Amino acid sequence: MSDQSLEIQRLREELAKLSATNENLQAEKAQLLAEKARMQAEKAEMQLAINDLRSMMAWFRKKLFGSMSEKHLPLDPNVLEPTLFDQSLPEEEQVKLDAEVKAMEEQNAKLIEVKAHKREVRRPVFSNLPIEETHIYPEGVQDNPDYVEIGVENTDTVAIQPAKMYVKRLVRHKFVLRSELQIEDPDRQAFLIAPLPETIRPKSMADATLLADILINKYIYHLPFYRQIQKYKELGVVLNDATIGDWFAAVCEKLRPLYDKLREQIMSSDYIQVDESTLPVIDNEKHRAVKGYMWAVRNALTGDVYFHYDMGSRSGDTARRLIGGYRGAVQTDGYEVYSSFEGTPGKIMIGCWAHVRRKFVEALDENKKYASEAIVYISKLYKIEEEMKEAGLDAEAIKERRQKESYPIIQDFEKWMDSVADYFTPKSRMGRALTYTYALLPRLGRYVLDGRYNIDNNGIENAIRPLALGRKNYLFAGNHDAAIRAAIVYSLFSCCKAAKVDTRAWLEDVLRRVPTEKNLETLLPGHWTVTNR
Repeated sequence: MSDQSLEIQRLREELAKLSATNENLQAEKAQLLAEKARMQAEKAEMQLAINDLRSMMAWFRKKLFGSMSEKHLPLDPNVLEPTLFDQSLPEEEQVKLDAEVKAMEEQNAKLIEVKAHKREVRRPVFSNLPIEETHIYPEGVQDNPDYVEIGVENTDTVAIQPAKMYVKRLVRHKFVLRSELQIEDPDRQAFLIAPLPETIRPKSMADATLLADILINKYIYHLPFYRQIQKYKELGVVLNDATIGDWFAAVCEKLRPLYDKLREQIMSSDYIQVDESTLPVIDNEKHRAVKGYMWAVRNALTGDVYFHYDMGSRSGDTARRLIGGYRGAVQTDGYEVYSSFEGTPGKIMIGCWAHVRRKFVEALDENKKYASEAIVYISKLYKIEEEMKEAGLDAEAIKERRQKESYPIIQDFEKWMDSVADYFTPKSRMGRALTYTYALLPRLGRYVLDGRYNIDNNGIENAIRPLALGRKNYLFAGNHDAAIRAAIVYSLFSCCKAAKVDTRAWLEDVLRRVPTEKNLETLLPGHWTVTNR
């Protein structure tokens, strides 16, 4: 075969290979075009899904965060004040509310009554205690030669000084009229003895000092009764828990009118703070401790506090009975129950910036950038408050500066939240912080309306702290009436702290005076002055 034929054969083979390669490339091209078409279709489908999700997210944001408009807060802060502030509840609603409150108070008062029951009297056992005698003579007989002393009648009570227990003996001297004078004047009183001073529990061996010590040990030093029994045993006196329990119940029964007077005074103020905290209570039917709640209401201007227990409930009905009839400013955290009072006649609801700041602090680990930005806005508000406090400004000057400087910061903070809200899901920490803040924003801005209002609710949280310390030590209340008694004691002791009154001196004096005092208001810590009794 010639060279020319070989060359032609080679070219034909090469052409066949090129044709086969071309066919393969065409097939691959068709496959790539099909893949491209499929990917374009998927892209279009994914874009539709993205658009749907964006729309859904915007809807959820609207539902959960509230309005995102920059006009959510009015330009004039005074518009935040409810226009119905001076209106009253409908008469029918007020009558119903008053009836509910009265029923609740009667139920609580019934629960703390000391129930009479037959039981063998177990007197406190004491030995080797020093005795201090106080001699009481009938009026006008010491210098009267008409009477002759025939003996004494001793009445012993157990008293206490710090780290010292002793028997406080009242020696009542008895006198009899001379016989010849009895004959001359048969109607003249023949025997004289000074009456016993009135006490919390007649014939009880517990002196006011001991009763005060028991309450102070439990509600200031958080010592359960069994620990106190051990302490008293070391000092020479053997008590039992039933005896201490009866004494405690009797004291609370006598202090209850004072507690009611305190509550009346606090609820007559025009600015209060409200909070609630857990208090485990033994449920006798379930035979275990259940989660209960103790409410606290504080006069934000004087610092007086009263605690309230309503069978351990934290419900909206309890809140309604507690502050439903109140007229004035109410500062709370973001618990949803308080939202029901927004816009109700006679109330102006105020929020707490400390709780808002806490939410963003919790989000720092999740998104430090945006959480820190939020905290900066809030810190600016607190810096203004600190500067005004250091300057000693009066309420009117504080109000003026808040409306001039603080309120614009709040408006800027709202705009900032609006700009970042899309970046977070509602279940994220930042999302929850934003949700919480948006829901409360009008209430958070109202503290600028009055220079007396506080920027946060820290005052009531500090007042409620002893309750948290107490439950860590004595763990729970024995039953519902024990919880009500605890509310009475916590209330009065908190007011001693607010008035900077020595709690022990106040309680000892009040326990001596409360059985006979007609004007209970003078015994409240804020009005109390010590007597020489």
